Amino acid sequence: MIIDFHTHVLPPRIKENRRRYAALDPAFAAIYSNEKARIATAEELIDSMDRDGVDISVIANYGWGTQELCTETNNYIMEAVARYPRRLVGFGAVPSYSGEAAIAEIERCARGGLRGIGEIRPDIQTPDFTNKELMAPFAAALKKHKMLLLTHASEPVGHSYAGKGSATPAMLYPFITSFPDLTIICAHWGGGLPFYALMPEVKEAFKNVYFDTAASPFLYHTQIYSQVSRLVGAEKVLFGSDYPLLAQGRLIKEIKAADLSQKDRDLILGGNARRLLGI
Repeated sequence: MIIDFHTHVLPPRIKENRRRYAALDPAFAAIYSNEKARIATAEELIDSMDRDGVDISVIANYGWGTQELCTETNNYIMEAVARYPRRLVGFGAVPSYSGEAAIAEIERCARGGLRGIGEIRPDIQTPDFTNKELMAPFAAALKKHKMLLLTHASEPVGHSYAGKGSATPAMLYPFITSFPDLTIICAHWGGGLPFYALMPEVKEAFKNVYFDTAASPFLYHTQIYSQVSRLVGAEKVLFGSDYPLLAQGRLIKEIKAADLSQKDRDLILGGNARRLLGI
């Protein structure tokens, strides 16, 4: 079974009116104000899955800045999962990570069958991400509903690109250590966070932390698969394409060609996701 743990879809009305939505949300504008940036609907994702042999995809939402946009897109993801219950798993969005509105939306997403929150943008959505006291109710709500957390991650070095941001390991690590019982998936190889696993205390902190491969061809040499698998274990790596940014098949081919054992390849392509999602 192949499971893509990092895809994005948006309602047709957003795809058709990207300029209006870009004017409403700066994080969305940073990526999608460029007309060349692809936007996909749930039906287009299903077509991609059928074409590239993906059994299940996790739909991640975005780091929207308003409750209205979170509600609109969360509703669409819930509807998509209801239409394709055997093919799609949904993650929701909250506009901030503190306050009653965030907790209420997490509760609503849980009731609507969503399995996690993300892809959050801690560098854009809140100045409090590293504040343990302020983030505690958010983390508690996720744990209460057994929801996973998917966070954007940025490399502190390397080239700049639309949407890179500043959610670097220096921002993510304090949150990870503050909430060790929370299951966290760091997108884009965690912005290089796995490399710090050579420090024993850091590796110990990764007990419930995973890393996805989203956008990997744009960021890293293909040696990243074998290197991270050696550092943290292949059981910590999740195939994520970042579709529609990249074709799902492109990442699958890259993983199949990587210097990995068949066991590790199977874990990355679906085994780890099955365990996390209880499939």
